[in-house]
Amino acid sequence: MKAWLRNGDVVSGLVLATLGAFILQQALGWDYLTPDGPGAGFFPRWYGVAMLILSLVQVVRSLRAPAAQSAHEGSSRRALICWGALVGCVLLMKWLGFLASVALLCWFLATVLFERRHGPAIAFALVAAIGFWLLFDVALGVSLPRGPWGI
Repeated sequence: MKAWLRNGDVVSGLVLATLGAFILQQALGWDYLTPDGPGAGFFPRWYGVAMLILSLVQVVRSLRAPAAQSAHEGSSRRALICWGALVGCVLLMKWLGFLASVALLCWFLATVLFERRHGPAIAFALVAAIGFWLLFDVALGVSLPRGPWGI
């Protein structure tokens, strides 16, 4: 097996580049601008472009400096934990709502991945979740999943 296939940064970069290309391809079929402002394709188009470019940069950087990758052997495990936590957050949103599930995600990432104490992690989780809720639900009017507490 080729060495670059065993490099997690190369493989994940290629997977993310494929996802970015798919998002971009789908967004091209949606309105970019409407008479009222940005259309449904505006954000996904730029998100797909950014995802595609940044993931290809990751692949190129990983291929140019393969010796430096040995220092990051645990990074694949941490990345999988992060992805799993994000999937768990999305699955919990239906039952707990946006605010509680994002707070749990932030607390989990702070305590498990960044090894912070519970007190600061809880404070960070609450501030981050409330900040996201204020930005998206209150300021932008995006309808977010509501939990059993109505928020």
